[in-house]
Amino acid sequence: MPFAAFDLHKQHVEAVILHEDGSVRLRQRIPTTHAALVKFAQQHLSPTIPLALEATFNTWAIVDLLTPFVQRIVVSNPLRTRAIAEAKIKTDKVDALVLAQLLRLDYLPSVWIPDAVTRHLRRATTERTQLTQDRTALKNRIHAILHQRLLDTPAGDLFSPVNLAWLRALDLEPLGRSQLDRLLRIYDQLQLEITDVSNSLASHAYSSPEVKLLMTLPGVDFAVAETVLAALGDISRFPTADQAAAYLGLVPSTRQSGNHCYHGSITKQGSGHARWMLVQAAQQLGTNPGPLGVFFRRIAKRKNRNVAVVATARKLVVIAWHMLKNNEPYRYSIPKTTQAKLDRLRIRATGEKKKGGNPKGQPRPAAYGSGQSTRAIPGLSQVYASNGLPPLAEPKPGERAMLDRHQLTGFAAELHKPKRVPKAVKATAVVKDTLDAETGD
Repeated sequence: MPFAAFDLHKQHVEAVILHEDGSVRLRQRIPTTHAALVKFAQQHLSPTIPLALEATFNTWAIVDLLTPFVQRIVVSNPLRTRAIAEAKIKTDKVDALVLAQLLRLDYLPSVWIPDAVTRHLRRATTERTQLTQDRTALKNRIHAILHQRLLDTPAGDLFSPVNLAWLRALDLEPLGRSQLDRLLRIYDQLQLEITDVSNSLASHAYSSPEVKLLMTLPGVDFAVAETVLAALGDISRFPTADQAAAYLGLVPSTRQSGNHCYHGSITKQGSGHARWMLVQAAQQLGTNPGPLGVFFRRIAKRKNRNVAVVATARKLVVIAWHMLKNNEPYRYSIPKTTQAKLDRLRIRATGEKKKGGNPKGQPRPAAYGSGQSTRAIPGLSQVYASNGLPPLAEPKPGERAMLDRHQLTGFAAELHKPKRVPKAVKATAVVKDTLDAETGD
């Protein structure tokens, strides 16, 4: 049985086909174009030939194109193909030959080939992050224009609607004004593009049970949930939660020799984008009253905040693996916050807002007629049921012991009790009441 390998580049592909005994049957350089690859496949490949490629920027397009022409495609992990990475003589021909020989001997370290839906989600989530980074760079340039002219900026976010109006009306010399106008035009266009991509991702998230499941985790909104799902792909390929965390590079590096074992910083393998999003989600958990917040504060007290953030990001992956594997939502979410997240997703994806007020057939609240407006906060089980999420399972004995140890049993019980809380008074209402009092109206 012959074995084929491609060394991929932007402009060309170095192809080699070996006989079963390892001798070279064919060498050829072909352009990296659709027509040239199909022509080569029709002439030299067949359903009996396996093909090896290295994972690079255009690998998946070539995988989709050549899959019908070969027996199977093995995508190599370039970080682990040491015979290529550490070779003394490294050329395209040598690389292709080594790939083919490793495939023939079944020594080729391969990567999982994601399906089309996962690849599309990876591209979409990456595009949103890239656009957001472009917007951040643009904001920094606008701040620089103001700092160069020693101008004081208004309080609050410089890019809020009120402050954007201030920027557009700011009196500057002609050069500064033209620079600022140009940057603001680019900013407006970037905002439109980010909104378009985000709305598309929100529509996907609203129709995805897995995304809604992960959104029950504190600090995880649909953008983080989709990024993690895109990076992990098929969760069943990870036998344990620790392997899922290792895949995203959130486990300590280890060096062991004899009786000595050293644990260093995290490995940072896998998707840097997903790892960064998880770290951003973990940043918000320092004040969380549940088990994740307790874990964060305990690590921060013993080590430091940065270590606590990374450790909590790893904990999020571990919990997410269990949630996806067992199809269970998170058991210790704050009902009000979780309902707000899911409501925002629904409104963004569909524009549908739920009607307020007391449901038909329900008695009026106790505060009715007292002048104090209240709002109902359903229990956590009700929040999940109203959003089509699976029911909560009973905690395991070890989990109950953890709750007792950290004095969280009462907190966990309160999450399931419906309650009514006073509505927040809007700032405009406070100002109006103050003015009425001052004028005697």
